[in-house]
Amino acid sequence: MPTGGDSNGQSTPAHVAIIMDGNGRWAKARGLPRIAGHRKGAEAVRRTVEAAIDLGVGTITLFSFSSENWARPDSEVSDLMSLLRYYLRSEIAELHKQGVRLRVIGDRGRLSSDINQLIDTGETTTASNSTLTLILALSYGSRQEIVQTVRRLAVRVAEGNLKPGEIDEGLVSASLFTAGLPDPDLVIRTSGEQRLSNFLLWQSAYAELVFIDTLWPDFTRHDLEDAIKEYNRRERRYGASVGKR
Repeated sequence: MPTGGDSNGQSTPAHVAIIMDGNGRWAKARGLPRIAGHRKGAEAVRRTVEAAIDLGVGTITLFSFSSENWARPDSEVSDLMSLLRYYLRSEIAELHKQGVRLRVIGDRGRLSSDINQLIDTGETTTASNSTLTLILALSYGSRQEIVQTVRRLAVRVAEGNLKPGEIDEGLVSASLFTAGLPDPDLVIRTSGEQRLSNFLLWQSAYAELVFIDTLWPDFTRHDLEDAIKEYNRRERRYGASVGKR
């Protein structure tokens, strides 16, 4: 649910999820290698985290590396993993100082051991922070997440520890990577594309979707504010005939 409002009566979504798209196109338009776009995208992450804190957003999820991204050229994947290492090493202290709690969702088994160690350190260091929860979706795919959840529940049924009739939406939600976190109220996608691309499909069932033309490296606080204003113009019915949550 919204966390509150500003002086203009605008409510702030509790959870904003962002599909950060357009790094490659940003670099191509400038005659630069793709990694240059990804580096600029990392700067946009910093700006967005700071803006989310200022605006009172409680949770922000960033689609950082999808399960499909592993199919990209080895050189690009290697560059992205190097950039991830750099980000985790350089930003954890600042995130901690800002009161940000880090959480990573996705298939960590495909990530290298040193990156997993950096993630573990970051999550442990920031675990008690409460200003903002920053979720990085790494090696993440929503369909894969749902399939893994179904398999785990099927094992419990086969072992006799769970009855099929006991499986409901609440149990499924509590078995996903995002267990214990609020579902997103607002999903933003940059670069003009208008699809979810296997991102938080279950969790975004009732989220408001906002698509903007800005390429991710150019994303600013102003873009986030505009998306929140658009969110506030929507009437969120949740299947009901009237009313806004």
